[in-house]
Amino acid sequence: MGIECEAINMRLTSYSDYSLRVLIYLATHDQSKLSNIKEISEVYQLSKNHLMKIVHNLGKLGYIETIRGRNGGFRLAKSPAEINVGELVRRTEEDFYLVECFKDHDNCVISPVCSLKFVLNNALDAFLQVLDQYTIADFSENKVMLKTYFDSVKQNDEEPDFL
Repeated sequence: MGIECEAINMRLTSYSDYSLRVLIYLATHDQSKLSNIKEISEVYQLSKNHLMKIVHNLGKLGYIETIRGRNGGFRLAKSPAEINVGELVRRTEEDFYLVECFKDHDNCVISPVCSLKFVLNNALDAFLQVLDQYTIADFSENKVMLKTYFDSVKQNDEEPDFL
């Protein structure tokens, strides 16, 4: 007789996910040219309004350089190898409350005697330590394939044949 448990999913918010996607997109492009919200929105099929908030925040955090104006746009402010994924996730996630007892105002009645918080905190630390081992450069090494994919999606609104 086994106990069935629902797994706790350590997952990122869409905000962090999209932030990573924007940086990967920018890392695949020539840094002398500017990218814009419209092209990234088309490639990833994401809301332009949501992307504007993300790009604005990435600019405030120093990951991208934004240029205003008619011919404006944005590009990476750092090399992809200088953008640590663990750091980015820590800066774009609102919180890491895996369970209620991670919050300041904990209503769980067993919190004072429960060891679950300790174990889950160790798991969270391990999760972040793995992310700390990677940079955006690690996810844009296949630049040619990514760029081919992005260009194909922009032109055809469909996935390229090689996938």
